[in-house]
Amino acid sequence: MHHSDLRAKAPSLAAGMAAADHGPDIQLAQTRHRAALVASWDITPGSTILELGCGQGDMTAVLAEAVGPTGRVVATDVAEPSYGAPVTLGESAARLSAGPLGSRIDFRFTTDVLDPSVEFPESTFDHVVLAHCSWYFASLAHLRDTLARVRPWARRLWFTEWDLTPASDDQLAHLLAVLIQGQIEAAGSHGQGNVRTPFSREALLRLLPEAGWTADGSRPVDTEDLQDGDWEIAACRDLTTAQERMAALPEPLRQLVLSQTDVLQAVAKPRGNRSLPAYTVTAR
Repeated sequence: MHHSDLRAKAPSLAAGMAAADHGPDIQLAQTRHRAALVASWDITPGSTILELGCGQGDMTAVLAEAVGPTGRVVATDVAEPSYGAPVTLGESAARLSAGPLGSRIDFRFTTDVLDPSVEFPESTFDHVVLAHCSWYFASLAHLRDTLARVRPWARRLWFTEWDLTPASDDQLAHLLAVLIQGQIEAAGSHGQGNVRTPFSREALLRLLPEAGWTADGSRPVDTEDLQDGDWEIAACRDLTTAQERMAALPEPLRQLVLSQTDVLQAVAKPRGNRSLPAYTVTAR
């Protein structure tokens, strides 16, 4: 499917998402971002896809459109269907399943592919996709083991994540919010946020061979219209004012986090903060 074809369908795909009821403009921006990604990948009609970390299905819907009526997307997530707000994962999946793309999608929540009970024959899928979900993993070792686990099941990997290297000064606030959350998680104070193990693009490229994959392409991805910078800054502010979690940190780290939070407060805008850049990596 050509880039322009999939991008043109973004408004109808976004309208089919349950989250569009609460923020249609936000949902449209998120869907357009994913449509541009998938249109740049070599995913043809009739393809079979294993998606890891599907969440509410933002990428799932675009993948289902790309594979067409003869394709299939198995969309997995470790979270419970009740996770998420203002729309839960289960509510969003139910909306998609009831729509025109439903027959192409198999949602599987509370599913960890490292569980021995989760098994697929070799080369079941043409592609495995991870899109803006890898920082949710508990550790880089967990991500490596997951990528190694799915290696026999799929021929091609498509991977997208935020880039820790800012392209401009106005992305610094998003970077600080990400690093602060990562430090708190690394100290053992675990929460339910989207940022648990932030890592660089270079770290991913070092990890892929350990998991049996060979990277064959990498490029930057435009994030100009995305709102994730604002979301992570707000999440970081909430986290650093949570007395119980902050009190659980070792004192030197707590002071470091508080100082970084001071800097975040100084550089962040009330809203409209520019998100970090992103990248996509392909591997075989």
